[in-house]
Amino acid sequence: MVTRWTGDVPEGMALGADERQMAARSLLVVDDAEQPDMDLAWDEEIDRRLGEILSGGVQLLDGERSHDRLRAELAARYS
Repeated sequence: MVTRWTGDVPEGMALGADERQMAARSLLVVDDAEQPDMDLAWDEEIDRRLGEILSGGVQLLDGERSHDRLRAELAARYS
């Protein structure tokens, strides 16, 4: 889903700070005509994730443990 825009990121980073801010703000605007499709996509994603939880297909972590894990992964990646 997100792979369509990954090539645009380097071009966006080449913009000046003001231009990046304007681009980011414009990307946050959702057209009223698109909202129902976005709502449906989120509903489907929520249903999918809830199904994984209820079926035992994923292991839930508490917030502190999850943050610790992310910190460790980031430290390993950037050190």
